[in-house]
Amino acid sequence: MSQDALKAHLEFFGELGIDGVRREPEWRGRAVSAHRRPEDQEIPVAPAVPTVQLFASPAETLAAIREDLGDCTRCKLHTLGRRQIVFGVGNPNADLMFVGEAPGADEDIQGEPFVGRAGQLLTKIIEAMGLTRDQVYIANLIKCRPPQNRNPEPDEAAECEPFLFRQIDSIRPKVIVALGKFAAQALLRTSDPITRLRGREFAYRDAILMPTYHPAYLLRTPSAKREVWEDMKRVKEILSGQRSE
Repeated sequence: MSQDALKAHLEFFGELGIDGVRREPEWRGRAVSAHRRPEDQEIPVAPAVPTVQLFASPAETLAAIREDLGDCTRCKLHTLGRRQIVFGVGNPNADLMFVGEAPGADEDIQGEPFVGRAGQLLTKIIEAMGLTRDQVYIANLIKCRPPQNRNPEPDEAAECEPFLFRQIDSIRPKVIVALGKFAAQALLRTSDPITRLRGREFAYRDAILMPTYHPAYLLRTPSAKREVWEDMKRVKEILSGQRSE
C-alpha cells in the first residue's frame, strides 16, 4: 500500500472515530532511523498495517465512543462536583436527534439527559410529534454537570464537543434540534441570539439543524410554546419529506 493510500485509509477510519496509531517504541524508532546515513541503516522491515476496528451498527459505534469517553477527566468539570457522565439515550438509528447544553442536577443523579422538569416537557413535545423518547436520540454538548448549572466554559466545550460530533456522525440523523441558545450557538459557531436562530434550517454534518427554545425556557415563558410547536411542525415536515421550500 502506497503512503498516499495508507494516509487516505487512516483518514477514513479517523472519521469513524477509530484510532489506529501504533505506539510501540520500535514503531517510533523508525522515524529516527530515517535520518541515519544510508550505510548506517539496517535492512528496513515493512511496518504492520495499524489495527482498526469496524463496527456492525451505530449502537456498537456509540458503545465504543462511550468507552473511549470513560470516566472523563479531560476538563476541570470532573473536579467540580459532577457525579457521573451523562452520555446520551435513545435510538442509535434515529432520524431525529435533540441536543441540549449540559446535564442538570436530576440528569447528574440519573445519568440520563433531560429527565428533570425540562426533560419531562421535552418528552411531552416529542409525544405531541407522534414519537416516543425511544424513537429519537437525546444528548448534550457537555457530558458533565457544570456547578450550579452555569453555562459551560470554552475549554470545557472544546474538550467535550468532539464526542458529540462522533455521536452525530454515528447516528446520522436527518434532523438535529438544538435546544436553547448555548447549544445552537456552539454548534453553529455563532453569537447570534436564539431569537434570530430559532425556526431556521441550517445544513449541518449531513443533517438539517433546527434551533429552538430550550424546554427550561418554556417553563419560565409558557407563551413561547407556540413558537416551539411551529418549529416542531417544521421538523415533522422535513422528516416526512413534505416540507415546502
